[in-house]
Amino acid sequence: MPDIVIPEFMDESAVHEGLAQFDVLYEPDLVDRPDDLAAAVRGARGLIVRNRTQVRGPLLEAAQALKVVGRLGVGLDNIDVEACEARGIAVAPASGANDLSVAEYVITTAMMLLRGAYFSTADVIAGSWPRGRLMGHEIAGKRLGLVGYGSIARETAKRAAALDMAVTAFDPYVQADHPAWNQPFGRVVRLDFEELIATSDVMSLHVPLTPDTRNLIRRDVIERMKPGAVVINGARGGVVDEPALVEALHAGRLGGAALDVFDEEPMSAERAAVFAGCPNLILTPHIAGVTVEANRRVSWLTVQNVRRHLAGA
Repeated sequence: MPDIVIPEFMDESAVHEGLAQFDVLYEPDLVDRPDDLAAAVRGARGLIVRNRTQVRGPLLEAAQALKVVGRLGVGLDNIDVEACEARGIAVAPASGANDLSVAEYVITTAMMLLRGAYFSTADVIAGSWPRGRLMGHEIAGKRLGLVGYGSIARETAKRAAALDMAVTAFDPYVQADHPAWNQPFGRVVRLDFEELIATSDVMSLHVPLTPDTRNLIRRDVIERMKPGAVVINGARGGVVDEPALVEALHAGRLGGAALDVFDEEPMSAERAAVFAGCPNLILTPHIAGVTVEANRRVSWLTVQNVRRHLAGA
């Protein structure tokens, strides 16, 4: 039986070079074969996952020899952390390794949504020339509101400030005297949630999915947002009430939105139909933190974490 099981994709050099001393089963599609996955982990001491593998219930029960779960990323909502702790299984996220990729995604997407011109490909091919309809906005001078002010949000703030955005953030867990509010580019203004949603031209979400954050951006919150604002969720599915967001886009209440994460991943046809025909909407498949460079960093950091825990097991 393999010593380490990897049922989702990662940088292959990290697998073959970083884990050369272990018996490794690396099958990037194993996550889609739950029975095979459960059989594979029975004797494994290490399990390396992204966000799709549900490390809970039957899978944890099958993994009786498990010592460490390496997470290729930072979100832990697909891992039963309490059950792992109860069994002495270490959970090791790749903290910080994909911060830059997510920050670049947020800024790029904000610029695309504000400008609006990048939705014209089909019109231009068809011979249309919709310049008037596509007159968008500059990002300079706009206000970015960060919901959550952890490491990814701080990288996003740095890039936003370089584009002459005013940067604000809401995070009740980062105290007012924390040095993170004073950055080399200037001060990030700490706001309460209500003021942030009322004043942000671009609102970017950087919170985990918890009972408190589920449907944080719901219908009544959207109604209190600045008219024409742009919403970007590269954090966790479930933080945004998806039907309410679509309704606001159809009504012209919001200027645009981008979702990289969803309440259901991948989406069923029924769930996906909610988004059909929605204007000024960008949907991407949980890819904000996955670039060639970030994949390499995340993979090698995870390999190091797993090796360290197995060496001390």
